[in-house]
Amino acid sequence: MTHPDFLWRNPDPRPAYDVVIVGGGGHGLATAHYLANNHGITNVAVLERGWLAGGNMARNTTIIRSNYLWDESAAIYEHSLKLWEGLSAELDYDLQFSQRGVLNLAHNLGDVREGRRRVNANRLNGVDAEWLGPEEVKKFCPVVNVSGSARYPVMGATLQRRGGIAKHDHVAWALARSADGHGVDLIQGCEVTGFEITSNRVVAVRTSRGRIAAGKVALAAAGHTSVLAAQAGLRLPLQSHPLQALVSELLEPVLDCVVMSNAVHVYVSQAHKGELVMGAGIDAYNSYGQRGGVHVIEAQMAAALELFPIFSRVRVLRTWAGIVDVSPDASPIIGRTPVDGLYVNAGWGTGGFKATPGSGWVYADTIAHDRPHPLAEPFALERFTTGALIDEHGAAAVAH
Repeated sequence: MTHPDFLWRNPDPRPAYDVVIVGGGGHGLATAHYLANNHGITNVAVLERGWLAGGNMARNTTIIRSNYLWDESAAIYEHSLKLWEGLSAELDYDLQFSQRGVLNLAHNLGDVREGRRRVNANRLNGVDAEWLGPEEVKKFCPVVNVSGSARYPVMGATLQRRGGIAKHDHVAWALARSADGHGVDLIQGCEVTGFEITSNRVVAVRTSRGRIAAGKVALAAAGHTSVLAAQAGLRLPLQSHPLQALVSELLEPVLDCVVMSNAVHVYVSQAHKGELVMGAGIDAYNSYGQRGGVHVIEAQMAAALELFPIFSRVRVLRTWAGIVDVSPDASPIIGRTPVDGLYVNAGWGTGGFKATPGSGWVYADTIAHDRPHPLAEPFALERFTTGALIDEHGAAAVAH
């Protein structure tokens, strides 16, 4: 498709808005889109201290799936996946959403038991899921090593055929164009430096471009959300870590699915242009630096070669890191805060990209009605005091 020179305006901030969204990444833009599209709320500003979608939206591996273990997680990620399936048409933009299937490999008896359990749990929640034996894995993904002599033999895999990938920058551009078309102001180069709170209600944000009055303020700043919340006097149960990924040089199409392995600790897909895209676990230490340790990259490549010896001569082209915020139960925090009019959407860890439309949908609904959307209700901040945790550490993904 032919792009116009600009997909959205570049306005100066106005003195006041009904809603100010802090964070111009995927979740912030999706929230603005659904506030306007679903609820008719268009007097909205999205504030981004850098450039739109220059944070985690541009620093992930674009994997999309909904095969989470627990009911609450499966519900919100499945809602998101259904939105993904119609999002290109809704936004009138080719998002290169490719439902090529996501394999989660099992390498030991524990993996097999966990995988079969997850397949059954997914089916009970209406999420498509299959269990494949080693030969079926080989048939579905011919380049993966299923040799019985491998250090980590493949004993089977879960498969979600509706899972896949999308083109992250197209997603951001399309959401931004839609929000802008509804009259939302997307303000780049605008850092939030503080909040004005009167009688326990947020009334304005202080920014590097001046004071902006706000009826409601919605935080959607991924790894920096806890820093912002601290400026409002809130201490959120979040830790921020670098999460590294890498791409290879361009290859002919050879891998037409997403392969993940918790035991070997890597996930691999092939982008539309041909690069292999790889990721693995978070760097263990807390940091806001968008780069990580070389040893993590080395471990990722070693793990990939355990699964794909065919890639042994492929060269790495570049690496990067995003800043992921992780809650104590590895599940997101969505909803109201103890400060009236201040909302939080954070703690997605490695699940942020796949949740983009679903997160935006339920967050916009929560903001519009000042009560949790039913899919967001289990993920309220209060669960860390009530004990109603949704512990996805063991089944969420490779990285937790």
